[in-house]
Amino acid sequence: MSHETLQLIWFVLIAVLWIGYFVLEGFDFGVGMLLRIVGKNEAERRAIITTLGPLWDGNEVWLLVAGGATFAAFPEWYATLFSGFYLPLLLILVALIIRGVAFEYRSKHGNATWRGRWDWAIAIGSFLPALLWGVAFANIVRGVPLAKSSAGHIEYVGGFFNLLNPYALLGGVVTLTLFLTHGAIFLSLKTDGVIRERAHALVGKIGLVAAVAAVAFLLWTQLAYSEKAWTWIPILLAAAAWLSGLAADRAGRDGWAFVFSSITMGLAVISLFGVLYPNVMPNIDRALVGLDIHNASSTEYTLKVMTIVAVIFTPIVLVYQTWTYWIFRKRMTAEQIPSPESGTLGLPESAKETAG
Repeated sequence: MSHETLQLIWFVLIAVLWIGYFVLEGFDFGVGMLLRIVGKNEAERRAIITTLGPLWDGNEVWLLVAGGATFAAFPEWYATLFSGFYLPLLLILVALIIRGVAFEYRSKHGNATWRGRWDWAIAIGSFLPALLWGVAFANIVRGVPLAKSSAGHIEYVGGFFNLLNPYALLGGVVTLTLFLTHGAIFLSLKTDGVIRERAHALVGKIGLVAAVAAVAFLLWTQLAYSEKAWTWIPILLAAAAWLSGLAADRAGRDGWAFVFSSITMGLAVISLFGVLYPNVMPNIDRALVGLDIHNASSTEYTLKVMTIVAVIFTPIVLVYQTWTYWIFRKRMTAEQIPSPESGTLGLPESAKETAG
């Protein structure tokens, strides 16, 4: 394969990794943000967290692989992105660390105050990445101030507040509301009883807000930053999939609702990468030099080795993660959760008194 073909392949593969991350970590963030809204007592919150227990750390692997692939395949893109977006990416990293620690530590002590603080850590640690990933991707598509350094490298020359523009903030609202809805649909699929009822009630409300924000954002993207007619296709398909997902949820078809919301996530990422191609980090002034798949990529030999490794190990990872989701496919209810105080199951207080 030629160097140009390998560059295209790795641009597509990185897009696929981000699709996997947004689909899987998207519902993960949504559930985390809804923890204290849908879960009204300890048993319900523990049931909600149990739906994520076997999944959340595996979902984050998609981000690690996407970052590693970007570093290896397009090192100039990686360097410019992480230096220019240093503060928001640091906030995302800190939020993910706190969130992971909260999942592990909330059950280490039975005190209600202790658990409540870690619940807030989960909620905030889910909220920040859900918002900031949208801001980051919107800025990448829009373009940022870039200039050549004395060493000949292309560097970000803007400040932090350059990233807080209306288009990027709308992008943050889109990912935030999409992830919230995706998480509510996941809870509807993975729980039963009162938790499922509350999650169902939220899907339609948040989903309509997400639909309005997403339509505004994708239309702005297409009209202002896309030079390709074909990128209308994933936008229109995403809108159809999202409305189908909301309709399926309303009909009580949780599985189909989750499938359609996942398709929407994937199509949204496809549309953004489609608008971006062949750029990977365009200059906000399109007349000036920016980064594309050609001037940001590694050598042909590096890309060949990476392709061989990806062909061998990617199917293994996909099979393992699919198996994990299949094994932990059962629904959860609060009644299945033992009470840490009394040893009875997570029943209503009146039932606990009867059991005692």
